[in-house]
Amino acid sequence: MNLVERAKSIMLKPTVTWETIKAEEATIKDLFSSYAAILAVIPAAAGFIGMSLIGTSMLGIHFRIPFLSGLFHAILSYVLTLVGVYVVAFLIDALAPSFDSRKDIVSAAKVAVFSFTPAWIGGIFMIVPSLGILTFLASLYGLYLLYTGLPVLMETPKEKALGYFVVVIVVSIVVSLIINILARLVLPAGPMTMP
Repeated sequence: MNLVERAKSIMLKPTVTWETIKAEEATIKDLFSSYAAILAVIPAAAGFIGMSLIGTSMLGIHFRIPFLSGLFHAILSYVLTLVGVYVVAFLIDALAPSFDSRKDIVSAAKVAVFSFTPAWIGGIFMIVPSLGILTFLASLYGLYLLYTGLPVLMETPKEKALGYFVVVIVVSIVVSLIINILARLVLPAGPMTMP
């Protein structure tokens, strides 16, 4: 799998690409090591550059996160992103029988990993903190990918696809909130610096 071509095709031609992904042999390790682990670096690195090296301004005052705190935050953010993707895959698989879908953790991991593509690529905008909204908008497109990928890879009946999608999103949001709370407990608290 060519990483650049796959990222481009899942975002520009999701319907065809989901069918290709379904037919491919893969392991969870392959999905994470050759795709997710590489793309998840983008928002972590961009966020570090944006908040620790460039900084942001609010009400005419310029702030930056101290270098070491920013670096620690970037590493933690990277690790938690990968954990979050795995948890979403686990949830997709665990919820599958409730929606008459195929229970298959590898297919669930495929849906989760490739649905995160727009968020990871859109993470480049975090280099300029004021453009963070563009990362959020890119992430919304990932929801569309999730919605189109579930019926194909998990073989969800059409009449149950929307319900499956909504439940996965709600449970994922709850998991994301828990992960964010845990991250806040671990992150070093320190003042932002003014250059």
